[in-house]
Amino acid sequence: MNFTELGLKAALVRNCEAIGYTEPTPIQREAIPIILKGADLIGCAETGTGKTAAFLLPIMQRIGDTPRPGVRVLILAPTRELALQIETNYLELAPKKGARCVSIIGGAGLGRQADALRRGASVVIATPGRLLDHMERGSVDLSQVEVLVLDEADRMLDMGFWPSIRRVLARLPVKRQTLLFSATMSNAIEEIARSTMRQPELVEVNKRGRPPVMVEQTAYPVEMASKTALLLDLLERERFERVLVFTRTRRGAERLSHILSAREHKVNRIHADRTQPQREQALRDFKTGHTRVLVATDIAARGIDVDAISHVINYDVPAAPEDYVHRIGRTGRAGKTGRAITLVTPAEEFSMRDIERLTGQKVKRVWSPTFGGTPPSVVSGAKSFSHVGRVSTTGRRSFRPRRAR
Repeated sequence: MNFTELGLKAALVRNCEAIGYTEPTPIQREAIPIILKGADLIGCAETGTGKTAAFLLPIMQRIGDTPRPGVRVLILAPTRELALQIETNYLELAPKKGARCVSIIGGAGLGRQADALRRGASVVIATPGRLLDHMERGSVDLSQVEVLVLDEADRMLDMGFWPSIRRVLARLPVKRQTLLFSATMSNAIEEIARSTMRQPELVEVNKRGRPPVMVEQTAYPVEMASKTALLLDLLERERFERVLVFTRTRRGAERLSHILSAREHKVNRIHADRTQPQREQALRDFKTGHTRVLVATDIAARGIDVDAISHVINYDVPAAPEDYVHRIGRTGRAGKTGRAITLVTPAEEFSMRDIERLTGQKVKRVWSPTFGGTPPSVVSGAKSFSHVGRVSTTGRRSFRPRRAR
């Protein structure tokens, strides 16, 4: 199947081909026809499956067919990086005379964003907090919105944005198309669907909680006091082309970045305490290869879209098992193999077991007496083997909200 068979017009198909999109991904094959016909949609897909183009392409076609003034499309994203990544994809895919797109994110000047809105924009990509700032100032009118996209809805819930999103929804027309994309389908996401959508169709790519394809997973048991030494040993012993290191906290990301820099590693960091220009520069340096190691927290890492990441290292085991799947999905992309390495202290073994229960897989343990930790033989049920997941598309079905009791 090609993009033309999905119902997209020649100009959009040519733009897809120009940036290397020759064959639709599973989420694109399933979602694009649904969005073109105007139905509400819930899309369950992991990072790197092509979901951004899955909603941008049909939206561009719909608003291009019937030009009119005002903000017609509102896309909400949990982080600045993801919002900017969506804007980049929009500018790559949109026809040269396509509808104007404006990003509204924190860390940038309110006045400059307000000026851009006054000049006219058909598509607004925003983080919830900054959008509320503009709503309170009266610098954005959402009364003409035809399509609402909630991207990475699960992450927006985790970050506490749902009250802000409710305030935004109150200002939108009731008659609209709503598209919700999420990596997980929790009870909270179902509740959002029941309250904001009209008979949405559900499209799922990958079984929920399954690790991405082409990623070899390994866990290294280690004592807490030896964790940094083990990371340094791995970075200096193995062949890392470009590595993304995850920490749980901003302070941990700062500390680790300074240690790696002192050992003459080309390193930078991304976390919520850094300014927007600093975060953008760190990401540019990582993409171009000027920086070999990027240290990031989970929240700030949303929107990191780099195909050439050879390794993901979980310096800290994530608190939420779903975040593990998100993290390792940053490698093993664009048809390349990748490696995901997790450093596990004895206290983190409980979280690691939760991850293995979610994914249905045992992660290979590599133990060294030099760095301590719990030997694999002691870890209950942790057989020593690695597993490469497989992508499976379960197709689409009608979403049936539960009856209220």
